[in-house]
Order: sequence, then C-alpha cells, then structure tokens
Amino acid sequence: MLLFSLLITLGFTNEIPTKIEVVAVYPMAAEKPLPVLKSRDFKGTVNFDFKTDLDSIAESYANSKVDAGELRLRLKEGLRLGTISFDNIKTEFTNQLVDKIIPHWYGTPWSFGGHTTIPNQGKIACGYFISTTLRDMGIKLNRFTLAQKSPLDEAKMISCGSVINKVVQDTPEKAFEEIDSLTKEGLYFIGFDEGHVGYLLKREGELFLIHSNYLNPVSVCMESLKESRVFMRFTTFHLVDISHNDSLLQRWLDNGTVL
Repeated sequence: MLLFSLLITLGFTNEIPTKIEVVAVYPMAAEKPLPVLKSRDFKGTVNFDFKTDLDSIAESYANSKVDAGELRLRLKEGLRLGTISFDNIKTEFTNQLVDKIIPHWYGTPWSFGGHTTIPNQGKIACGYFISTTLRDMGIKLNRFTLAQKSPLDEAKMISCGSVINKVVQDTPEKAFEEIDSLTKEGLYFIGFDEGHVGYLLKREGELFLIHSNYLNPVSVCMESLKESRVFMRFTTFHLVDISHNDSLLQRWLDNGTVL
C-alpha cells in the first residue's frame, strides 16, 4: 500500500499500460545508435533530421522555445492591429507545436516515471510528454500537476471549458470511424480511458497518434492511429480540440494560466 500511495503521489497512475507486449518497431522513431534521428513526414518521406549530439539537441530545443515565445507576441500584436485573424493564430500555433517543438522529442525513451525536460536526455512518460511540450510551447501551466491527472481530468484541464468528446466503441474499427468523424484538420489531446494520453493529429485527412509509446519503439513517436497497437487496446477515448480551442489559444496569447 505504501508503494501504491507513492506512485499515486508521483502521478504515475496514468502511465499504467494494460498489458506490455513486444510488437514490430514503428518507422516513425529511430533508435539511439543512429547518427541522426529521423521521423517520417505525413506521406512517408523523411523530413525531420536531428543530430544525436545531446548539446546540439538541447540548444536547438531551447531556440525553438524562444521562437514560440516570439511567435506568441507577434501574433498577439497582429491580432490587436487587425492584420491577422484568429484562424491565422490557430494555424501558426499548431505548426509551431507540431513541426518545431514536438519533433525534437522523437526517439526520447518512454519510462513509467520519466519526466525529463530535455529531449533525448533522460526518459519521458506519456503525461509528462504532453504537459512539457505544451508548457514549452508557451502555455502557462504546471507540468507536474497536469501530468499527474487522470486522462479525463487532463482533458478537462486542457479543454478550458470547451467540449470534451467521449468515444466508446467495442472495436478499434468503430472507434476509428467515430474519431475520424469528430475531428477536422488540426491537433487534439486524446486520453485513452484511464491508461494513456497523447496528441491526435489530423493532417491532409489522415489521423496520427503522437505519444510517448510504452510499446515498441518504447519512445516518443508518431504513428498512424489506425495501425497503433496502443489504440487497438482501448475502447474508451476522450478528445479535446487544441488547434481550434479558442479559450485555450486566447489564454496562450494573453499569457494566462491554464487551470
């Protein structure tokens, strides 16, 4: 009981996989011994190259965080002046998070209690992957508090009062169809019942899961949702829009706290 209480305190309960098994390595993430980490783009060609030199990764990631902060200020001023629309903000926010912040994390090892703040240095649990990348995008939140919540409560926190769609289906095929019908182009938070969390990305009509994967490759990766072994293990999902969440993005622009 003492050990279980300690796990709850540290926020590991949303990391408990329903069953660990060995599956084929997904091509979205590369193993550490390679000289370059590569992640495939949405049509199967390589478009992200990150040197495995840890100092270079840390420096590049630090620069991406600075860029996100500068982007926020530019967009806020543009909105004030009327030179851009809120739709522009949605697009720019999504592209910065998906294409500039998250790719640094591909290949970072998953761990039940991992909470590193630097890509590829240490390990990262699924909840901490979400809370850390959102924080580093410039959303003002406590990454420990968010990561320690259940998937549903994490969805409520990120939603900022917006709609949370609950999907319950008895087969992966039916779940995929419903999720596909509920989503449009952009980024979402997805909670897997009580066991896992990640990002759901729809781009060019295709659905991708971006998460710290406790199955092979046991690291942060991006994979087709339909082919994800993690996705196939669950029947209940909680979806929260990120790209089109006006309340969340307005708090980001205003440097307001997400509670």
